[in-house]
Amino acid sequence: LPLLAGTEVSIAFEEGNPDRPYIAGVKHDSAHTDHVTIQNYKRNVLRTPANNKIRLDDERGKEHIKVSTEYGGKSQLNLGHLVDAGKQQRGEGFELRTDLWGAVRAKKGIFISADAQDKAQGKVREMAPAMAILDGAQSQMKSLSTDAQTANADPADLSSQIALLQQSVKDLTQAAILLSAPKGVAIASGEHLQLAASKNLIANAGNHADIGVVKNMFIGVGQALSVFVRKAGIKLFANKGAISVQAQNDLMELLAQKSIEITSTEDEIKITAKKKITLNGGGSYIRLDACGIEAGTPGEYNVKAGYYGRKPKAKLTPELMAFPVIKSEDFNQSFILLDENTGQPLINWPYELELESGLKMSGITDENGNTELISSDKEEVVNISVFEPDEFLDDEIN
Repeated sequence: LPLLAGTEVSIAFEEGNPDRPYIAGVKHDSAHTDHVTIQNYKRNVLRTPANNKIRLDDERGKEHIKVSTEYGGKSQLNLGHLVDAGKQQRGEGFELRTDLWGAVRAKKGIFISADAQDKAQGKVREMAPAMAILDGAQSQMKSLSTDAQTANADPADLSSQIALLQQSVKDLTQAAILLSAPKGVAIASGEHLQLAASKNLIANAGNHADIGVVKNMFIGVGQALSVFVRKAGIKLFANKGAISVQAQNDLMELLAQKSIEITSTEDEIKITAKKKITLNGGGSYIRLDACGIEAGTPGEYNVKAGYYGRKPKAKLTPELMAFPVIKSEDFNQSFILLDENTGQPLINWPYELELESGLKMSGITDENGNTELISSDKEEVVNISVFEPDEFLDDEIN
């Protein structure tokens, strides 16, 4: 660090050569009690020949610290009153930047927050505002899930949401990331954006949720899709193109407490069944099948027509489309990993599963020692590799 002008120093000479003096030490005196700084001397800079730099500026109201290296362009940590090369303010707070790659890694968890904690008062992992929002979202989901179950829709997997909050996110008791902001979070990508979860993907909104897609939208569900609306109904519109709803391997139900209206404003309505059609209204019915037409009523039967004629029998063979056949992944298996000495489950233990076909899946066992479910459309041998946690972490770092 630089010395103040007038500071008393001791001079020595390299190998006794009078042409090669150097400062061997710094001495205190009554006029220079501090060798480095005084109230009106504000800047200390440590700089190397390669321009690696540590700068500390104490100008009141403009305090800042800069740590910088020129390798690969420029990498910097700037704190406080941020200035440019001309000492003009360009921001405040902190900036960590690089022209190369950046990584933030914490083995036990990461908490990123825009919630206020003035003057660095409070605990480092103080996350009460974030947890209050998450707990409220959980309560909302529980209420909707209960109503959905009452309406015979599939309920939400609340146990997984509770486990995530209580066993991982709260106080970062497990390796998790919590991101919180009181006024909003935005994520933008110039190209692709992917969200992936090996288990559950959970989304809650206290008000509206809007999804806009300019071109195509695909939703693929491996087992069941349940949609429940509590109050205002469901609307599905296609401005152009057809709407196709199919139950390819089971029945389709359309049920309403009040009326059901089917209208074609410019063409016809066709109802086709391979075997039989039965129309029933108030107990009166018409049944159509290959054997004939049967009509019945407990009351009057009136036929009104401008012309009524009898003709030879006729048949209109229904045109029925063939449904595609989808090969399902019938072979699904997870495993419990046990310690070969104690027989106890290996909890939070890294592993890798590999099928004969070459498919690999790695992960960490859960609180019961279970691996993830691995699937195949045929019977295959699964090779399981188990790693020591430290060994796995070292491999990840290297």
